[in-house]
Amino acid sequence: MLWNVPAPTGVDLKAWHLFGIFITTIIAIILNPMPIGAIALFSILVCIITHTLTLHQALSAFSIDIAWLVVFAFFISRGFIKTGLGKRIAYYFISKIGKSTLGLSYGLVLTDFILSPMIPSVTARGGGIIFPIAKALSDEYEKNNPSRKDKNHSGGFLIQVCFQSNVVTSAMFLTAMAGNPLVLKLAPQFGIDISWETWALGAIVPGIISLLLIPLVIYLIYPPSVKSTENAPRLAKQALKEMGKITKHEVVMLLTFILLITLWILDYRIGFNATTTALLGFCILIISGVLSWNDALSEKGAWDTLTWFGTLVMMSGFLKEFGIMAWIGVQMEHLVAGKGMMLTMVVIGLLYFYVHYFFASITAKITVLYSTFLMLLISAGVPKLVSALALAYFSSLAAGLTHYGISSAPVFFGAGYFNTKTWWKVGFLVSLVNLAVWATIGSAWWYALGWW
Repeated sequence: MLWNVPAPTGVDLKAWHLFGIFITTIIAIILNPMPIGAIALFSILVCIITHTLTLHQALSAFSIDIAWLVVFAFFISRGFIKTGLGKRIAYYFISKIGKSTLGLSYGLVLTDFILSPMIPSVTARGGGIIFPIAKALSDEYEKNNPSRKDKNHSGGFLIQVCFQSNVVTSAMFLTAMAGNPLVLKLAPQFGIDISWETWALGAIVPGIISLLLIPLVIYLIYPPSVKSTENAPRLAKQALKEMGKITKHEVVMLLTFILLITLWILDYRIGFNATTTALLGFCILIISGVLSWNDALSEKGAWDTLTWFGTLVMMSGFLKEFGIMAWIGVQMEHLVAGKGMMLTMVVIGLLYFYVHYFFASITAKITVLYSTFLMLLISAGVPKLVSALALAYFSSLAAGLTHYGISSAPVFFGAGYFNTKTWWKVGFLVSLVNLAVWATIGSAWWYALGWW
């Protein structure tokens, strides 16, 4: 029995009990026998009844500030959807630059980029706002072009561009993907503090380059049959006309968005951390009537995320406190001892990126592998901040490889424009472009920032 196995020297037996529960939790998340929130609660129960953690320690999962940052961000994202501001932004860009299929794709990419700092659910952002618009425009191809090939290649081009840009924007901002804040709780174990501003600053240049290249790359490897989309601006203008003039609630939502971005950039310099800022934004939306309390109560994704996210962060925190992380760190140092920094960085980076073929959750991969791979990079002499953020960015960028690597993938794949082979082919080729951009332009940018 696990509970009777002697603990390795230097590590308390209770620590290994927690480690066993933690690994079992991750395996359950990967196999997905039940909702991830339910798995998290079962894990908390096991921690308590085995006396691995006290009730107070186990329930501390729900007082973690980073978990509440994600919850408040979910609430705020509801404002974009409820007011229709997200769709208005998308239709506006399409009306201006949507005369060609390529221009149309850039309009959708630009919309995702603007919305990403405020919508941590890639499913809500990609599947709830971007996908319906892309699908509606793709359906126009089907009406005007009876050829199945024309429909598939033109609609498929838009769908794949929207999906791959959704992956990149998820990497660019701390609040663009629910799993990103987990890095903020794991990195301090190695003496690394990351703010919202630092995350965004490091990603902004390589991220924008990737977003500019993705439509062009997919245009080459999966070209649309229809190059001109003269009807798209007309349809977008018609949609804007039907929406009417911008409403008071949309104005409040827009001003709140600007305020939150400003405060996140200023961060601790004005005494507001990221979670406090998100809470302020949520309260503004409640007071102004943009959101109701029932909107918050019905935001199932927020409460589900609080449950599983808080549980994972809580357990990883106690693994550090009990000495497991330090013990693993010592073992990992032996693996990179005597090897060059550049070789180690390339091998570790590629391995961490492409192992995502075996994961259906970015959060699960971060939880299982992030700390270990971060130890390896730091032990090889790679600067701490570069190590922490490069792995953080790669965590999301790798999700574009498959049709299950991120929660928005099944939505886009389900449109039916691609078979699995083609989807994986496009995903792999785009991954090479992203790796090239972030490894070269990204590294040069980080050097200019003084991170090297």
